[in-house]
Amino acid sequence: MPASPSLLVGPDSRSRCAWVGTDAEYQRYHDEEWGTPLVGDQPVFEKISLEGFQAGLSWITILRRRPAFRAAFHGFDIEQVAAMTPDDVERLVLDASIIRHRGKIEAVISNARITRGLGTSLSELVWSFKPSPARARPAELAEIPAVTTESTALSTALRARGYRFVGPTTMYALMQSAGLVDDHVSGCWRATT
Repeated sequence: MPASPSLLVGPDSRSRCAWVGTDAEYQRYHDEEWGTPLVGDQPVFEKISLEGFQAGLSWITILRRRPAFRAAFHGFDIEQVAAMTPDDVERLVLDASIIRHRGKIEAVISNARITRGLGTSLSELVWSFKPSPARARPAELAEIPAVTTESTALSTALRARGYRFVGPTTMYALMQSAGLVDDHVSGCWRATT
């Protein structure tokens, strides 16, 4: 396979999307999670929460702290997070194992309360914005958008319900990570078509 700035060959001789770099955890995430369809309210709620924490930071920062986030937010159990109190917020603002951003912490709790009262499945709501038909597989990383019509529509729908930290760019990152879109570049071993 010809060299490409969009692909990186790992020590296992597999070609991967170049954003993975050489970090073993990033490679594992790329190989096992990124772009794999994610369904269910709790997993989708967790992903929305983590994507919100990622805003302005690198995803590897969040990925490395994911176990601490899961501990801090009760495994992202929607009912337990919705029941968190201002005292919990104060405790988490002091917790150096997570991102200590008061607004993002409060948003996770508020978003859990909204999710609990949605009257429909959060997972189904998110998946209703899956692009159809799927666009062509990107040949290069530069072809991958940061925002799409669908991510903007999903952001608008969630914001209309009161969700926070769900901007169009954040929602496109969610769509990529949760498998609503498949942005593995051509030549990546995970690229299926």
